[in-house]
Amino acid sequence: MSTSITVRDIDPADKSWLRREARQTGVSMEELVRRLIHEERAKTENRPKPSEAFARYFGEQHGIEHLPLARSGYKPLSFSSKDEG
Repeated sequence: MSTSITVRDIDPADKSWLRREARQTGVSMEELVRRLIHEERAKTENRPKPSEAFARYFGEQHGIEHLPLARSGYKPLSFSSKDEG
């Protein structure tokens, strides 16, 4: 299964860098792009969300008690029609 991607308006400096890197590693430009994409996806697939990371280090299991929204002075926005008037 092969598909092609055409990149238009690529910066000439980026294209020459890509060509140079591909030549140095001994692969085609297309293969180098595939490898770069695969590498970036592998980095970001298992990255936790900021809220998950915060909960892991500062959650209730670590002795941190989160204040209710009303006590912290934060009033959440409401977009319901009954608030209009």
